[in-house]
Amino acid sequence: MTRLYFVRHGKTEWNLEGRYQGANGDSPLLKESYEEISQLAHYLTAHQVKFSRAYVSPLPRAKTTAQYLIKQLGQTIPVTITVGMREFNLGRMEGMRFTDVAKRYPQELYSFRHAPAEYDPTAIQGESFAELIDRMEPVVLDAVRADHTGDENLLFVSHGAALTALVQTLLGKPIKDLRKAGGLTNSSVTILAAHGPQLPFKLIKWNETSYITKKLEASDTI
Repeated sequence: MTRLYFVRHGKTEWNLEGRYQGANGDSPLLKESYEEISQLAHYLTAHQVKFSRAYVSPLPRAKTTAQYLIKQLGQTIPVTITVGMREFNLGRMEGMRFTDVAKRYPQELYSFRHAPAEYDPTAIQGESFAELIDRMEPVVLDAVRADHTGDENLLFVSHGAALTALVQTLLGKPIKDLRKAGGLTNSSVTILAAHGPQLPFKLIKWNETSYITKKLEASDTI
């Protein structure tokens, strides 16, 4: 079976500050993030994971994470940079602190985090869950379809909110249930198994962080 490894980028300055980055915002990785990415690499190496290909968001925080992870793995991995793996377009919320978003767009924030089926991004000029899934899911299905051996390990490096929605969709969950398992932690890995591109896929590990040695904080997960 094809195994899919979904990695959320390392923690950034805006993650620490509690700001939405979205599809157009970005900020540098924290120094500590490089150690956590290295710990992820050791975890994957210990489990003898060899990747055939990688699919990476074009946003700097994800590209930097992927580059450093691959370097620490010591593997030569063909990398495809694809807008399909980009974070949610959060429109007017991007760059804003969570506390300010809660005051200005309380309904949008609540539904985005807790009631995806009710999320209407019109007021913030953002992207809907359906639109996100329509651009992300084909990247994964095409990657699985391209695994003619049926036994490859595929790496995807992307973003917390986007990956949460994508992975739950790949597991067959409807939009209303996409947030029920919670969010994903910086430098975490979520692993799925696929027998070809037919959904649903099978969950092996959700939001794996056992290798991260620091005590996790609320700002590490979204």
